[in-house]
Parts: sequence; structure tokens; C-alpha cells
Amino acid sequence: MRARRPDQEGYVECDGVKIHYEVFGAGGPTILLLPTWTIIHKRFWKAQVPYLARHHRVVSYDGPGNGASDRPLTADPYRYDAQVGYALAVLDASGTDQAVVVGLSMAANWALQLAADHPERVLGTVLIGPTVPLGEPHPARASVRPARHGADLAPSRVPAGGTDPEADWAKYSPAYWSEHLEDFAWFFFGQCFPEPHSTKQIDDAVGWAGETSAAVLAAKHIAAYPSPDQLRDWCARRRSPVLLIHGTDDRVSPWRRSELLAELTGGDLVLIEGGGHIPLARDPVQVNRLLHEFAERVRPSVGRHKRIDRWNRVERRVLYLCSPIGLGHAQRDLAIARHLRTLRPDVRVDWLTQHPVTAMLEQAGEHVHPASRFLTNESAHIESEAGEHDLHVFQALRRMDEILLNNFMVFHDVVRDDRYDLVVGDESWDVDHFLYENPDLKNTPYAWVTDFVGYLPMPDADDRERLVVADYNAEMINQVARYPRMRDRAIFVGEPEDIVDDAFGPDLPLIRDWTRANYDFAGYVAGFDPAALPDREELRAQLGYEPGEPVCVVTVGGSSVGSNLLRRVVASYDEAAQRVPGLRMVIVAGPRIDPGSVPSRPGLEVRAYVHDLYRHLAAADLAIVQGGLTTCMELTATRRPFVYVPLRHHFEQNLHVAHRLRRHRAGRRLDYVDATPDALADAIVTEIGREVDYRPVTPDGAARAADLLAALL
Repeated sequence: MRARRPDQEGYVECDGVKIHYEVFGAGGPTILLLPTWTIIHKRFWKAQVPYLARHHRVVSYDGPGNGASDRPLTADPYRYDAQVGYALAVLDASGTDQAVVVGLSMAANWALQLAADHPERVLGTVLIGPTVPLGEPHPARASVRPARHGADLAPSRVPAGGTDPEADWAKYSPAYWSEHLEDFAWFFFGQCFPEPHSTKQIDDAVGWAGETSAAVLAAKHIAAYPSPDQLRDWCARRRSPVLLIHGTDDRVSPWRRSELLAELTGGDLVLIEGGGHIPLARDPVQVNRLLHEFAERVRPSVGRHKRIDRWNRVERRVLYLCSPIGLGHAQRDLAIARHLRTLRPDVRVDWLTQHPVTAMLEQAGEHVHPASRFLTNESAHIESEAGEHDLHVFQALRRMDEILLNNFMVFHDVVRDDRYDLVVGDESWDVDHFLYENPDLKNTPYAWVTDFVGYLPMPDADDRERLVVADYNAEMINQVARYPRMRDRAIFVGEPEDIVDDAFGPDLPLIRDWTRANYDFAGYVAGFDPAALPDREELRAQLGYEPGEPVCVVTVGGSSVGSNLLRRVVASYDEAAQRVPGLRMVIVAGPRIDPGSVPSRPGLEVRAYVHDLYRHLAAADLAIVQGGLTTCMELTATRRPFVYVPLRHHFEQNLHVAHRLRRHRAGRRLDYVDATPDALADAIVTEIGREVDYRPVTPDGAARAADLLAALL
């Protein structure tokens, strides 16, 4: 799922080549994001588009050879002057008079020619890792003779960007591409991303390379390239400002080239220490800020607004970030916030979150920050990744990278433009990750809250996935070690024994030992106090359940991922009702499943979103649920029998939650492959009304968590 869809898109034909372009946003000035080498297409700007489009108008397009544009197999359409023609055609087709032009790698040549030959169209130029005919190439490339045919070198898939560059740069050859394009892509993008923990960026780029062909790359390879004199002429004739961004560990185009261009253009140079060739993907927050600030600097002065800073001497202001993936986060966060306001009556809480959490919080009388409307919905992405009761949640989180970045940039704007005394992030993966990546952006105390630690591979994971899972864990461990004070408080929702016994990966620490050393423990945080509930019979009467009536409540959380399970439970009802006289089954569709899509009949009722669902669960004789932690622990705390069916490939539900439930001796697990209507009917008959012997759930978790947060104020 994309973080932002284009507001307008189309094709323009230039010299017989169809070029696809997209337009985002409506603010000014326009930023034109140029394509680069045909081995990737315009989606390489995915980390920039959503943020920039909130502040500016953004135009991007696929050059010939990849993406949605034509793929000519002759050299002329790939010449540098032809590339300038495509840029002009896109500017005209999109109704753009002037733009800030941004180019990566070899697109620096086209950007400089455009600024020199058409200065009236260019407000400023940003060049990232420019690959231009100046200076010496990288030493590993300079001494290599390209392979004349594919057999010159043996392919060896590079999983994470490491190989012998002096030998493998010989793969930069049309003859090698013709037989081993994917292997070349693994090598090349390994060189583009020398930064540790770049597996996702490499995976993306290799995938985009698979959308073009060796024949296209060969045609581009022989296209005319500008001479050093032409480049110097363009630098001399351009009239608008220039910004250069370059990684100091660029192994494709040395940063000395940007230094030379800065001398020729009088431009500013920003070096990213340890950065590789594509910092816009590996250091996107830094690049986004630089692009935005540059565009603001060169924009016409008409319509500028001065920033008004303010400081509140009356209130303590807390910005609370609540994950929308499961309404349980909102329930526990609301309980913690209420305890915090009891401890500190001067606290005002602003919530930065997404639907359906926003609806729940507004119903509870809480203040949702207006910037929440700019967040890309994570629940919608999770739903788009799901199959039939199947959610490979680790891969879904990886593929949510552009959404997480967009949402971090929204957070960044909020805390940049307003002052807070504390930021609390409940599994706000975006903020936690990118603050560690950009520690200079932290400007207020920050607390991190989670109920699990450590990604875990599922039993059927292949070697590549196990490597990547361990790499993500290693990155997090290294971040915490490098910046131990980034999290002013890390709070685990549970006790140390609730943590799994596994290691983070080969040669990595045990998860429980590491978490003990780096977290405070609040105990489990329920969104309510079980002791405050009425007597069960009184509660049943309040909710409309008859005395002695066997009630089974079925709920699958705040997303639509569990709709298949709902239908299986419905299919089990007739048999279960024959064996449990008077059975009343209440199906709770939740906020993202249409109740009309679930059939109902006498004895089986379907409800939409139910506020304070925990009351119905506490009153029920049986619940059938997914494997989400919140609902399962609510049932454990109220000592109700339940059957839980974890989502397939959901490592948290299958491993972390299952471990905690085993510790509490709670619930009956039924895997989806076994959860046929007949098996569900059997489970209903066996479990409904059963006496349970669960380990008690600590009742004071919200208060303990609030105490830990209050200390930061």
C-alpha cells in the first residue's frame, strides 16, 4: 500500500516515447523529482513524496526503460539531451511553469543542463550523489575491466550488500546483464547501500530492477554521455541556487564529485557521514528536511507566513502516540492517561493517532490532534496484506516502510511547531525508529511503551527471512546501545516472565535478559478495573442477557483481518445451538467489518462496533477471539473461558501472546487450519461456562505505568 496516491497522473509523448508522470499536492513551489538510471523507476522517491506533498506540489515521472513508461531498445531515447526533453514535456503536461529540480546520481547531468538551457523553468537544483564526468571514479571501479560475456563471472546472490567489489564491478557489463541481471542487481545495490541494516532498501531496488530488462540497460549503456567541458559549461550558465547532498561512503560515485560541483556552482554541500549512494532511501528524514528547507528558501516570497512560537506556563502538555493496529492499545493508553491526570491534574493530553482509535478517543471525550488527518492509515495497510486468516505481520511491517516514514514526518512537524513536555509512544514504531536514526530531532522527554520485544521468525521461514528478522533485531539493539538516553523511559506492559525465552537471533542476546536490562515493567495494563465491574448477574442484566442464558461473544479486533474467522463461527452456530440449548451468539463485527456482510438469524445476532466491549466479554459464558493480546488478557483478567485462533504467520499472536497465555494457564488455542465449523461447535460445547483456574492478572498496571511517566514531568 502506498503512503500517498497521486492527485493526478497521465502520459506525455516526447519524440515517440510515452512517459508516465504523477502529480501530488497543491502547494508551492513545485518540486520536480527526476528519474535516474533505468534500473529503477520513480518509486525510488517513495520516501519523499508524501512528506513533500504536504508542503509543496510534487511531480515525478518514469524515464524511458522502466516503470509505466515505454522501453525503447535503441540508444537515442536515453541520451542526456533526450532526458532533458522528457523533463520539459512533463513540466508542460503537468502545467508547471517553474520547479525545484531534484536529481539522483546520473540525473544530476540532466538537472544541470535543464538549469543552464532553460533557466526560466528552474527555481533551484538539488543534486544527490551526482554521477558526473568530474573527478576520479571509485578506486574499486577504476581498475576493473568489464566482463565480455556472462561466463566471465560466476553469479552469487548477495543477500545483504556484501561481496568482493573489486572483482564484482566487472559485472557492470551488458554481456553479464544479459544472463545474470538479478545477480548484478544484488551486487550493485549492495554497493549503493553500504550502510548496515539496509536489507529493505536493497530488496526494494532489486525488485524494481526486475521490472526492466538487460536489453533496455544495454541500450542506455551506449547512449551518449556529456563531456567534462559540457558539464562545466552548464555549471557556469545556470543562474539558480544549487544544493548538493552526498554520502561519505558512496561506493558508486565518490563525494569528491559533489565537492567539485560545489566549487563550480557556488552551491552548498551537505555530507552525510557514513552514507552511501542513495541517502534519500537510507537517510530519508534528513533528505526530506533538506529538500523542504531548500524549496522554502527559493520559493517566491508571496504568501509566506511567519511562525508563531508559544509556551504554555499553565499546563503540562503530553503528546500521546497510539498504535491503531488493534483497539487494545487505545484502551490501555486511555487508562494510563487517566491515571496520569490523577497524579498531575495540570496535564493536557493530545492524541496523535488514526481511525478507528480516533473515533474511540473522541467518544471518550479526549482531544485528537488535528494533524492526525495527515497520518496514513496503518490498519488499512495491514488489511491489504492479509489473506484468509493469514497475516505475515513481519513482512507487512517491512512493507509499511513508506507509511511509517510519512507518519514520522507528521510527528516531526507537530513537535517542531509546538512544544510538549512529554511524548509517549505506544508501539509507535515509526517515531521510535526514526528518532534513533535522527537523534538530533529529539526535543522533549520520550517514553516508549510495548507489550512484546523482539521480532521472531515463524517455523516455516526460509534462511533469507531468518537473516532479515535477526538483522532488524540487531539494528534495534545497536540503536539502544548507541543512544541509551533516547528513550527516557521504556515500559514493558507485563512482567519479565511474560517475555519469551528465545534469543533475538544467532549471536544475539536472549530477549528476556536484554529486556530486563533496558525496560521498566508496569505489569499488564487493562483498559478497565475488573474489580470495579458490577456483580456478574447484575452486569448481564444491564447488558440485556437473561438469567441462565448461555452467551457466546465472538470478536476479532479492530481490523477486517478476522472476517473469515467470523464466517466460520457463524457456520458453526446451528450445530452448537442444537447441543447447547438456548445458545445466544453475539457477533461483534468491529469498526472495519460491515455487519451486513455477516448473516444473522434468531439466536445469532450481529452488532457493529460495541463501546466498552470488555463488559460484554466479562458477562459472557464463552468468547471466541483472535490471538490478540488485549482481548485475551481482558478475558484472563475477568476469568472467562475463551477460545483463541491466532492469525497464521502472525509471529506476535503465535509466539509472544501464546507464551503469555500459557504462563497464565488461560484460554484454549485452536489453529485456523483445525478451526472447521464442526471443531468450533465442539469447542463451544466443551468450553462454554467452564470453570477456569487462571493465574491472576495484576490489577494496577495502568497506575504503575502512569507513575513511571509522571516522573518524566
